[in-house]
Amino acid sequence: MSTAARRGRGRLGAHVAQGTVLALVVGATSAFAVLHKEVVVDVDGELVQVEGFGRTVGQVLAAGDIEVGERDLVAPAVDELVGKGEQIVVRHARQLDVAVDGQEKRVWTTALTVGEAVDSLGLRDGEVRLSASRSSSLGRGTLHVSTQKTIHLVVDGQVIDGVSSGSTVREALRDIGLVLNEGDQVSVPLDAAAVDGLAVLVTRGEQSGEVVTETLPFETEEIEDPKLLKGMRVVTQAGRAGVRTTTYELEVVGGVVVGRRVVTSVVTTEPVKQVVKIGTSDLPTSSNVSPGTAQALGKEMAAARGWGDDQFACLLALWNKESGWRVNAHNKSSGAYGIPQALPGSKMASVGADWRTNPATQITWGLNYIKSRYKTPCGAWAFFTQKHWY
Repeated sequence: MSTAARRGRGRLGAHVAQGTVLALVVGATSAFAVLHKEVVVDVDGELVQVEGFGRTVGQVLAAGDIEVGERDLVAPAVDELVGKGEQIVVRHARQLDVAVDGQEKRVWTTALTVGEAVDSLGLRDGEVRLSASRSSSLGRGTLHVSTQKTIHLVVDGQVIDGVSSGSTVREALRDIGLVLNEGDQVSVPLDAAAVDGLAVLVTRGEQSGEVVTETLPFETEEIEDPKLLKGMRVVTQAGRAGVRTTTYELEVVGGVVVGRRVVTSVVTTEPVKQVVKIGTSDLPTSSNVSPGTAQALGKEMAAARGWGDDQFACLLALWNKESGWRVNAHNKSSGAYGIPQALPGSKMASVGADWRTNPATQITWGLNYIKSRYKTPCGAWAFFTQKHWY
């Protein structure tokens, strides 16, 4: 080989080496660019700008020195990939003392306000009475919650089925609109706890011979609502009894009342109609449902139970892990099936015979299961993060 050839080959080798180095530098730069993230993290209601390197939510949070535990709510989940400019939500869990209808317990919650905490317990807004404002921040004391109950009231020859979120019989009767007169007797102590299905008999005492008050029952209107599934009943307006006041002219002979005549009879308080929405919507029957559509349906069905966005974030993460929200997801090793991964899948037949293909049937069963065992989706998610099953 000539000297010129060797020189040319040497220059070619140098160019190749330089190109290789340049490719490595460009590749490394591109990798760093992909890993470098600028995200906004909502930490317990405060927005924090985080800049660091990482592929997953957990890595980015670590770069921002934001610690999370097993009970904390993180959305998206810590092991999910995160993109540049994406927002991450972190809610640190804390213990809350709560008394529901007098039953005290201690629960874990990621809620920031009283209202969020009540929602996380699976209680519907408007059906509870609270010891603090819904917008208040959670304090250190016990949160007292009184749920909505049906009270069967027997008074003035009428049977009135009213609803109240009062914690005592006195409060419940006041909500229903009963006016007690001096000398009236009640079958249950007024300061006793009001419980669902309680029957209260009111025996009127002797009233003035000239003025008598009586309770007027309210009407109940049922409105069909296609937004609610069949079988669901929601009281949107609680009924309230009215009051009629009647004045009599008495005929007295020898000190004995022998007759009386109505002078005036006036409805002093009009009854308030009770309005109940009745679900008319059939469960969807299509098996060709995408995971996104199933998620939208799940969010709507969870909201109908009083579970807000924070609870749905837990449900979303839970069933993403379990099935990817696929109707036909099947674990061949265990036999678990469907969106909630019921084991065995045939358990879901208790909701509908179409459990193999109907997302609403599967979601209904899954929400029932979560409610009975973990109370809320976040309760199920907290258990899952520890045990990797629920």
